[in-house]
Amino acid sequence: MASNVSTKPRTVICVGDVHGYVTKLLNLWSSLQSHIDQESFNSATVIFLGDYCDRGPDTRKVIDFLVSLPTNYPNQKHVFLTGNHDFAFSAFVGTLSEGFDAKETWREYAVSEDREGWYKGDGYERMHLQGRRWAGSIKVRFNSVKGTEYKGSIYDAAPTFDSYGVPHGSADLVKAVPEDHKKFLADMLWVHEEDDVCIETDEGLKHCKLIAVHAGLEKEKNVEDQLKFLKAREAWVPKIEALSGRKSVHDIPKELSETIVVSGHHGKLHVEGLRLIIDEGGGLENNPVAAIVLPSKKIIRDTDNLSK
Repeated sequence: MASNVSTKPRTVICVGDVHGYVTKLLNLWSSLQSHIDQESFNSATVIFLGDYCDRGPDTRKVIDFLVSLPTNYPNQKHVFLTGNHDFAFSAFVGTLSEGFDAKETWREYAVSEDREGWYKGDGYERMHLQGRRWAGSIKVRFNSVKGTEYKGSIYDAAPTFDSYGVPHGSADLVKAVPEDHKKFLADMLWVHEEDDVCIETDEGLKHCKLIAVHAGLEKEKNVEDQLKFLKAREAWVPKIEALSGRKSVHDIPKELSETIVVSGHHGKLHVEGLRLIIDEGGGLENNPVAAIVLPSKKIIRDTDNLSK
């Protein structure tokens, strides 16, 4: 006799870029709890899409909150992806994988060293390119692309240093970052795959594989090769396109036409078919931090409960 009991699809929550705004993160978490039934929320898979640091004032408190989640919500599954900002933070404090030639990562972009004011303080000789760019002092004051003032470096990293109580560009940050934060940075994933995720489509509910990566996968390169590289987390490449690319990683590679690909990074909300880009904030003070909830594809923002 066939069972009539239907299994409720599990809830998957994908959280966009936080960029040091702990109040937005806490308000978003509260909004998620309000809009998702308690059982589904407490057993959800929560994927944070990266860029926890820089621009906003409270990177340290953001990471404190993220580190606390497995203890406070033991029945949830938590996935913490690396964003390009987090990769650079890791490079500075020394939590990237070892075994690469740091100076080789500088070579391709050396023409930008003076303009971007790369870090040349203690330990720079052994530092990945992105750590030097992150902690450097950019000479240009205004970011014409974003229409904002730079906050110290090309990465707007000064507020992150401030949140740990040290001046921007100071080598003392390495000592100021707590060990549990360093472990968090060291453990972040560059890509995450999730099997059998349900998503509402025009044809009804579909069961798909999901790939989450901060910026996306390159459309013109072999997907398996990209996934193998990202899973290995080897830091010899000066710029990792899947974490920091734009046009090259915006669309879904053709061989993944039946796969959900979810990212943050792009400073916009883009939900088209199975390509999900969740980054309304872009690290800007007056923009919301958003999340998407699957299977419904409902967008939840940190501001949702504030007008009530």
